[in-house]
Amino acid sequence: MRRILTFSLIAVCFLYVPFSAFAQSVEELQKQIDQNNTQIDQLNKEIAQYEAQLKTTTTQKNTLQNKINQLDLQKKKLQSSIAVTQKQISTTQAQISTLGHTIESTQATIDKDTEALKQSFRLLVETESQPLAFAVLSSETFTSIWEDADAQAQIQQAVRDKITVLNTEKQELTDSKTAAEKKHELLLTQQKTLTTQQGSLSATRQSQAELLSQTKAQEANYQKILAQKKAQEAAFEDALNDLQAKLNYTVAPSEITKAGKGVLHYPLDNVRITQYFGNTDFAKSGAYAGKGHNGMDFAASIGTPIKAALSGVILGTGNTDAVKGCYSFGKWVMIQHSNGLNTMYAHLSQISVTKGQTVATGELLGYSGETGYATGPHLHFGVYVSSATQIMTLGAATQTKTPCANATMPIAPLTGYLNPLSYL
Repeated sequence: MRRILTFSLIAVCFLYVPFSAFAQSVEELQKQIDQNNTQIDQLNKEIAQYEAQLKTTTTQKNTLQNKINQLDLQKKKLQSSIAVTQKQISTTQAQISTLGHTIESTQATIDKDTEALKQSFRLLVETESQPLAFAVLSSETFTSIWEDADAQAQIQQAVRDKITVLNTEKQELTDSKTAAEKKHELLLTQQKTLTTQQGSLSATRQSQAELLSQTKAQEANYQKILAQKKAQEAAFEDALNDLQAKLNYTVAPSEITKAGKGVLHYPLDNVRITQYFGNTDFAKSGAYAGKGHNGMDFAASIGTPIKAALSGVILGTGNTDAVKGCYSFGKWVMIQHSNGLNTMYAHLSQISVTKGQTVATGELLGYSGETGYATGPHLHFGVYVSSATQIMTLGAATQTKTPCANATMPIAPLTGYLNPLSYL
């Protein structure tokens, strides 16, 4: 009867799972998660409202005040997006803490049950090591011998079953915690991206504020500046076309990478093409000096992350706006890839890479803007034949007068420009 009582006490230990001291903490964490989710829903509604307002302002006339209004709305939208990400990070941290508490509790129960199992094994070994005659003589009745053995077997099986279940639960919780930690890392990356975008928008907002000061808040002055940009951009196109025609380099067919879908990846997440490559209707109307578009344009609001279309090395970066009166590519980045192609990214508001840096496919290069000649924010994306491309000042090889003569930029003969859609 003594052993039956001992085994019964052990069995009680398996059935009893103590209410942990961290229960209140878990409850508080869940409350925090619920509050965050409520706030995220509210912020998402605000973002949707800003998006609707932006759609309205972008269809309005190109005026100075409309430009400012657009930037203000974009900034508010971005700030709300950053707040959403911060709430998501906080929620994930709370979830990780909750999982950590649960794993600790499960491990403690496993340790407790394992020790009880060891105790039952010790009692079993003790019982089995005794001669049968001794067991019979020491028992009050023959019945108690069989009850003792039966109770011992049942308890051992219960312990094994319990530990198996708990180990399974622990593994599931550990996997969940690992997944949550990965999500947390992703959210931190997103937060960094959004914060950088906010900095880009703030810088652009400041440049627009300076423009307001330069024009003395007069719409007529702003329109005059736009007309000057258009005229000076035309001069740049004339000089560029003259240089392209005079470059003494013929691209051999063997130097042109075979076209194919998916050779390059789109340089931004949301794709909307606003201008195609070549002799488009817009080019025929007089744009690009009537010589065709040497790349393609994507709609991209200021601060949109621009990504590498393929892994490679940064061949060069530049800012043609640094040369007074030059309205061309603005801030640009060029990557040289190992397959004989170069890719060009222009009109950026901010550059995040440096010459000689190795980048992977999809890696951040900078953020879209409307630097250079751009009547609205967008990305100019070009594909060049690597062997035919040079980075040089425009005035180094052409006598055509242009304010961009001292501006450094990628240059290629007409045959060195390729249709991006042939590779995307």
